[in-house]
Amino acid sequence: MINRPFWSERLTAAWKQAPIVWLTGPRRAGKTVLAQSLPDAEFLNCDLPSVAERLSDPESFFRSVKKRLVVFDEVHQLPDPSRLLKIGADGFPRLKILATGSSTLAATQKFRDSLTGRKRVVELVPVLHEELPAFGVTDLRERLLRGGLPPALLAETHNPEFYAEWQDSYFARDVQELFRLEKRSGFLRVLELLLRQSGGMLDVSKLAAESQISRPTVTNWLEVYQITHVAHLVRPFSAGGRREIVAQPKVFGFDTGLVCHARGWDHLRTDDCGILWEHLVLDTLIAGGLPKIHFWRDKQQREVDFVVPRGRDSVDAIECKWKPEAFETRGLAAFREQYPKGKNFVVSPLNGPAYEQVQGGLKISIVAPGELRLAMA
Repeated sequence: MINRPFWSERLTAAWKQAPIVWLTGPRRAGKTVLAQSLPDAEFLNCDLPSVAERLSDPESFFRSVKKRLVVFDEVHQLPDPSRLLKIGADGFPRLKILATGSSTLAATQKFRDSLTGRKRVVELVPVLHEELPAFGVTDLRERLLRGGLPPALLAETHNPEFYAEWQDSYFARDVQELFRLEKRSGFLRVLELLLRQSGGMLDVSKLAAESQISRPTVTNWLEVYQITHVAHLVRPFSAGGRREIVAQPKVFGFDTGLVCHARGWDHLRTDDCGILWEHLVLDTLIAGGLPKIHFWRDKQQREVDFVVPRGRDSVDAIECKWKPEAFETRGLAAFREQYPKGKNFVVSPLNGPAYEQVQGGLKISIVAPGELRLAMA
């Protein structure tokens, strides 16, 4: 079992704010293994009928618990999960509760109570750049090609069949059970097209035309992809500039391995690494629990990869570069003309420590993803 201290610390920090932590994230990202690694925990697999029977009387169950932490893995499988969690939080304040699931808590009608004020959400993303040494990965290109789902990353060889099996499991367990969708082939075809677009501007009309699925249906499915964490929509940042792009979002598939599989890549060229690296930087921002992550682009095609509002007037700008020496300030300079306050970062897979430099009168910090996360905390 690989130690993942960053995620353990995220859970501990969340429990200081609320008694229930909802650990969510895409299928096979490692939620169950992380939950099983927690010390002094009563672990329950809610897929099992025997567990459901044991939890039929929540009050008696919680009285019987001797440990300080209770883990309900795949809690949405229970008939009334929100009642169970609410009784635990309100009636047994000495306990910490962890509930896991591959979608947002409100995705299923079984959650009749949103547990407002009683929960915090931690979204587990694929293996982070800073976690690669713990997973024994020394070649970053392997992480980009295979993705960050632990079974694929730790396999002896790159296995394309894993990604096809993952999609089958995802539809059967996460999509059909929660949303009762019947158009399996169409749903997965749109997902494949979306993964091919990953990192670019979202074009719903193009998705609909290429998949031969109606535009309203594709729009509804996009919501499902987001709820189940297989796609992230990053919306443009604007404070009213006339020349800014304000409507069309970018779309990112959640895992570079699935992106490469959808594109038919069995090896990477240097040009491929830049856009895949952008996915890893986004993972770092999501893992940090930042509430708002945007990008910026104007009508002259000047762009900043990610921007994060940091207060009323301050906005941090983040550029993702596979090779830091390739960075040029055109987009960042245009952005700072409109939004002068905030820090500037160029995020690269550095071999050494972070450093600062001045380009075009702009002070820029060159950092690795882990250093970016600490700077944004």
